[in-house]
Amino acid sequence: MTDLSSFPIARQRPPMFPDRIQLYSLPTPNGVKVSIMLEETGLPYEPHLVSFDRQEQLSPEFLALNPNNKIPAIIDPHGPNGEPLALFESGAILLYLADKAGMFLPADPAVRYEAIQWLMFQMSAIGPMFGQVGFFHKFAGKDFEDKRPRDRYVAEARRLLAVLDQRLSGRQWIMGDEYSVVDIATFPWVRNLIGFYGAGELVEIDRFPQVTRALQAFVSRPAVVRGLDIPQRQ
Repeated sequence: MTDLSSFPIARQRPPMFPDRIQLYSLPTPNGVKVSIMLEETGLPYEPHLVSFDRQEQLSPEFLALNPNNKIPAIIDPHGPNGEPLALFESGAILLYLADKAGMFLPADPAVRYEAIQWLMFQMSAIGPMFGQVGFFHKFAGKDFEDKRPRDRYVAEARRLLAVLDQRLSGRQWIMGDEYSVVDIATFPWVRNLIGFYGAGELVEIDRFPQVTRALQAFVSRPAVVRGLDIPQRQ
């Protein structure tokens, strides 16, 4: 049996299945990227909820896994050279899992880097900007009398949606006809923007028909349906 006792988080929460990838997460847009990827690839894993309500992300055990105190993070008991590997940052985890499974990332080097380019677009732009819209539209920022910060992020969200809509024109998915890690990274954030954040009308989502088309195809996938609810909130 695999021994993960060198990881404080595994000593705090002894895994039931230590031979499986250990996922420490929460069903947020960044979190479900990884659970969806795991469901899509079929790689065996064991999910663990990291409760922000109980500030578990600030525990010494979790900080030993991810010093940036964010989800998701994983421990793969069968990492490179057969040694356990801990990883944080959703983009890095997605690339690792794609390589491990040999799925959802183009093999051709030029196309592979094109896919990584669009993955970085999600990580650096779509996630942070859509998150700011959520803060100023749904959360504490909605009470700010000055609406200029909200409007700045709404305008940027619209611009990014236009970039994505143009990219999807004539393509089934972001990289073409093949579903990829880029879609798995991107569409949880689009779904969250117009769903949980309730900002669809604010960003004028109807102006971006290619985005909404691809989003509907994404959320119809069985692995996506499962992954969106993992780990289940307690």
